[in-house]
Amino acid sequence: MTVPARTEQQRREALAKANHVRSAKATAKKAMKARLLSLDEAMGLECCQTARIYELLMAVPGLGASKVTRLLSRANVPPSKTVARLSERQRDAVLELVP
Repeated sequence: MTVPARTEQQRREALAKANHVRSAKATAKKAMKARLLSLDEAMGLECCQTARIYELLMAVPGLGASKVTRLLSRANVPPSKTVARLSERQRDAVLELVP
């Protein structure tokens, strides 16, 4: 399957959109670290829908790599799963286990 060729304008627009999403994710994670944004609120943001759940949990103050891994294991959620791909049960389990 070949990818259709993009015009220079289309490439620039895609790059601008990707940069915007990356900076919005970074801003959301900084706000979470500063306790200005909760995990539940961050999971509802459009920019965080493509973020891995492991990434977002690492931005929660007090959670490190081992705690996040343990929490995801208890919730039966793979760390590579994106926020948008979480089922309601998985989302609720993660939110319930986060301090």
